[in-house]
Amino acid sequence: MDVLLGSIDVRDLLSVQDLDESSPLSAPDLRLLIDRLQIRSLHIKDKVRDYVLAHRQDFADIFSRCSQAASGADAAAVTLSDALRLLSDRPLDREIREIAEEIRSRRRELEERREALAMVQTVSLLRERLRSSREDLRAGRLVEASVAVRDLKAGLLVSGMEEVSGEKEPAVYGFLRKDWTECFDELQGVLAKIVESSVQFDLENVRVIVRSRSTVGDMGEVELHQALEAMEVVDVLDYGLAKMADLMIKYVMVPATSKRSINILVEQLNQDSDGKSEAILSLISSSEVQESLDGATPYAILIQIIKFIYRFICFENGTWMRCFGRLTWSRMSDLIITHFLSKAVPDDASKIMDFENIMKCTAEFETFLKEMMFISTTDRNEEKLSHFAYNVEVHFASRKRNEILANARNCLLQFDYFLSPENASKSSTHASGVVECPSKYVADLLFQPERCIVSKATFQLMKLVHEALKDACLSSTRVAKELYHAARDALLLYKAIVPIKLEKQLDSISQVPIVIYNDCNYLSQEILGLAFEYRADFPSGLKNQAVFVDLAPSFYQLAEDILQKQVQLVFSSLKEAIDGANGFQNTHQSQQYGSAKFSIEQVVFILEKVHIMWEPLMLASTYKKSMCTILDSTFCRITKDMLLLDDMAAEETLQLQRLIHMALENLSSLLESLIANMDEKEKVLNDTIWVKLDDMIPSLCKFRKLADLYDMPLKSIIRSWESGELLACGFMSSEIENFVKAIFADSPLRKECLWRIANTSR
Repeated sequence: MDVLLGSIDVRDLLSVQDLDESSPLSAPDLRLLIDRLQIRSLHIKDKVRDYVLAHRQDFADIFSRCSQAASGADAAAVTLSDALRLLSDRPLDREIREIAEEIRSRRRELEERREALAMVQTVSLLRERLRSSREDLRAGRLVEASVAVRDLKAGLLVSGMEEVSGEKEPAVYGFLRKDWTECFDELQGVLAKIVESSVQFDLENVRVIVRSRSTVGDMGEVELHQALEAMEVVDVLDYGLAKMADLMIKYVMVPATSKRSINILVEQLNQDSDGKSEAILSLISSSEVQESLDGATPYAILIQIIKFIYRFICFENGTWMRCFGRLTWSRMSDLIITHFLSKAVPDDASKIMDFENIMKCTAEFETFLKEMMFISTTDRNEEKLSHFAYNVEVHFASRKRNEILANARNCLLQFDYFLSPENASKSSTHASGVVECPSKYVADLLFQPERCIVSKATFQLMKLVHEALKDACLSSTRVAKELYHAARDALLLYKAIVPIKLEKQLDSISQVPIVIYNDCNYLSQEILGLAFEYRADFPSGLKNQAVFVDLAPSFYQLAEDILQKQVQLVFSSLKEAIDGANGFQNTHQSQQYGSAKFSIEQVVFILEKVHIMWEPLMLASTYKKSMCTILDSTFCRITKDMLLLDDMAAEETLQLQRLIHMALENLSSLLESLIANMDEKEKVLNDTIWVKLDDMIPSLCKFRKLADLYDMPLKSIIRSWESGELLACGFMSSEIENFVKAIFADSPLRKECLWRIANTSR
């Protein structure tokens, strides 16, 4: 069989040994290859036949074993088929399954009966215990009844659960819980009545009467101690003591903390034959008791009250006392802080050290409360009195800050910003331009050599700020920081209140906006000087934090906005008045001249009104700058309208010239007010003064020159243009050309002059 295991290489069958694998075979090679493959195939068949004949016995054994295995498989199949047929004829598996189901059903029924029996026994036991607890309650056995109710709560799973392990519980448990709730409410109500009956408040005589035994309903006498113990068992101490604690605060603690002339008297009546005793706490008003400033007297009164509660109400039980403390301490501490500690906070920073004795008494009082279990020994949040006392500097600073802000707000809200007519009429301006006013609210500016009139509110506001910063220099760092922030906030109140309060006045032309402008300008400069004035004296912890310079720009900007708004309002009024002249057209007609004249009179009236309102109040430099801006705009607008006229009659030019002269004459006092550093006698509108005014108001020179042009001959106008005089006054070549065309008729001379104007401009 080795011949079958080898592989046949086709190249060995060919005559050519160096045959290329990629080259095709020729026809002779293919025929040779087929012949040789057939010979090789016959050779292989001979080898196989010889091998089989040589191993004939082995192959016979193999075929025999295969035949036996096939016969065994057929026999097994027949046997299995017989077994299956036997089972199908007799269903044994079904009988077994039915028996198993019956066994499970009987066992389940038995388990249900056992559970039902157990439940019946449990329900019976619970009902018996509920009945027993009610009997104990009616018999006055409060502790036993409370223990039974507490145990029944756990047995009935009183927690709102209706399903256990995903299965709905029997309805009887709901009825039992209802009975338990009724029993619990009855017990709770009885215990509360016992406490209420045992601790009584005599409002007429201001007394608290505590009886060791009291009678409630048909129970007979019941001890207060037993009622409190029963409350603790069922965990209703908070509920049982809540009303009594509230009354104790209202009728005992409030008068004890709010009234200083009070004595505490504790009386204990001896026990009678039945063991019944009473204790009385009386609050007695006495004129002999002097108000204590060191805290000893108020705390002594409170200590007597706490001792009375600890001994006669809580029976020296720490748990009960702690519960009573939780119910009362929050309000009680607030009363002590409100009626004693906050009033004891010094009004002066130099007296803060005198508060140390009160701090000591406060700490001792809280230590006593911890010993009495009235407050927690571990919870620092309950040391409210000590926290307040130790932070006395903060409270002092907070009170001072609130006081500063309240005073600042009041002065800003209550002060009338309108100036009295007397002050405005008595105001005068020196040759130096400094406005003087008999009012005491004339302030010097730090960074300008001028003075201005400020409102009373601003004067008082800066006084408050300076006082606060002076106190900050003498205080500790904590107090100084509060005072520093109070000073900043007081300044910011001005911006928050004044623009809103005076919104209507700021939207009209009046003296009020000018006063507010002065206020803001004054405040901006004062703010810049605060740090330089006080920084060196501030506590070390505040020196690097105190900043005022950030506030100054906002006040300066507010002042500029107010001034610009006033200027814009004046511009609007002047524009409306000038628009009424209808461009100064046809003034040779009487009706049109009347309209133009009225318009000029309106302009003069508005400017004089602004002059009268602004000059006494405004800084000289600001007044001069603002008024020059307004006048320049006014003269420029009138000149522009007049130069736009065309084809004017001779009478029309005279009327326009008359209007210009009227305007300048009526504005003479206003123009004189703009000239500084001159005596009253020298303030006459001569050539020197006009030169100065022309420099201050660029359009004034052009306005005046226009009046001269109306009666100048054409040749004089050309000479003035060629000499540069008109150009220096602000005229342009186009304006002169239009002016010549409008006044002079067409002629060779006019053409020559227009050519000379155009040629000169080129």
